[in-house]
Amino acid sequence: MTTAVPQQHSARRAATATALTFLIVLLCGLTLALAYANKARCAGGAIDESGRSLIFEERKDTAVCYSDIQFLWLGRDIDNHVFPYVDGAITDDGALTGGAVEYPVLSGLLMWAGAIGATNDADFLWHSALLLTPFALLTAWMLARMAGPAALLWAIGPPLVLYAFHNWELPVVCTAVAAVYVMTMLTGLSVRTRGIIAGVLLALGFCLKIYPGIFVLPLAFYVLTEGAPRDGRRLRELDVAGAAQTLLAAMATVVAVNLPFVLAGVEGWRASITFQQMRQADITTNSIWYWGHQALFGRTAETSASWHTMVSVVSPLLIFASFAFALWLGYRRWTPASAFPWVGVSGAMLAGFLLFHKVHSPQYTLWIIPFLVLLEVPWTLVAGYLIADIAVGVGVFRYFAAMGEGKNVHLMEGIVQFGVWTRVVLLVILFFVFLRAGPRRTGRRVSGQLRRELQPA
Repeated sequence: MTTAVPQQHSARRAATATALTFLIVLLCGLTLALAYANKARCAGGAIDESGRSLIFEERKDTAVCYSDIQFLWLGRDIDNHVFPYVDGAITDDGALTGGAVEYPVLSGLLMWAGAIGATNDADFLWHSALLLTPFALLTAWMLARMAGPAALLWAIGPPLVLYAFHNWELPVVCTAVAAVYVMTMLTGLSVRTRGIIAGVLLALGFCLKIYPGIFVLPLAFYVLTEGAPRDGRRLRELDVAGAAQTLLAAMATVVAVNLPFVLAGVEGWRASITFQQMRQADITTNSIWYWGHQALFGRTAETSASWHTMVSVVSPLLIFASFAFALWLGYRRWTPASAFPWVGVSGAMLAGFLLFHKVHSPQYTLWIIPFLVLLEVPWTLVAGYLIADIAVGVGVFRYFAAMGEGKNVHLMEGIVQFGVWTRVVLLVILFFVFLRAGPRRTGRRVSGQLRRELQPA
């Protein structure tokens, strides 16, 4: 009788958790339908000979329904169903040709796959949405399993409505969350085995959109320390082999994915890297570098070649400095009372990347949302970040519309700048908050495991 009651409570908790997870995934599906409906306002109707919806140019900024997916139907040979990279190149002025695209190879494959059977940009948007949707639903399921009700921030939050089908972000977010899921939930496996699997997942994310690759270093340190608090062990007593295998698994995955494209057409493969190197911090980037130039020299001042050269050097230096700082602070948080906070360090590294990179596209908000779900970040900061994001994500297109129509742009420019600079302040704060935050408390048994895996102190 005494054991039956705890078993009943445990069964009831498990049933409640399953129901909650199902509800969150269902709500995520409804949000994705709304997200598609939002972007589809720019697609369909009359189509010109190139396969472009005529309403796209009319509505993309005024109605805030622009998407890179629809836009890139033209200009990357997607409309011609050219297999990416193999015959690609980049011109001296930065134009991509022959199927080359500006993203890593797995994103290029997704773009090509989404165009199969499509004859216009509306079809391409629809096919791409179908292709991307499972990644968002899987992400919702994993977040719900790890963080309970907090996963609603992903499932029904404004960022998913605005950006789910803005670009090809959903698969890369899924790989990053999957790596955390493996480390947190697959506790029947050793830390080393989980680390190797997670390293492979992060490497696949790197081959989609780069950023998950930066999480491999804190993951390897976590494996090195076997996910345990600091206990005075010497270096030879740590799992050096496990950390090395985690790093090697990630590197081998990147090589295995990229090597066929390098062999088939190195120029086309290299073109995506060259494109990003050549990209300038202009009005489309929403970064501190463009708006910082405006603040320093005035809104009418032209950005000089020397400014762009400076940004190309200083931006990566600051990014790598922020990575090193996050790793050092994470090391400081590895104490006799707590394990190395690899998830918090990863979140801090991402905050540094978003802060200092010369491009900060609005859809990058999807990258940071899982950290706001998994880690116990104050909800006031979360709300502030969402407000800043909406100011940028909506305001920038209304700003472009006002410029295109020759209207007064001061109001919309002010909204965009409010969003940009508020986001900058919050990223600085989040850099440190992530490092100190424990896991979201779910009230379920899994929260104890989350606390052991994620909590720094």
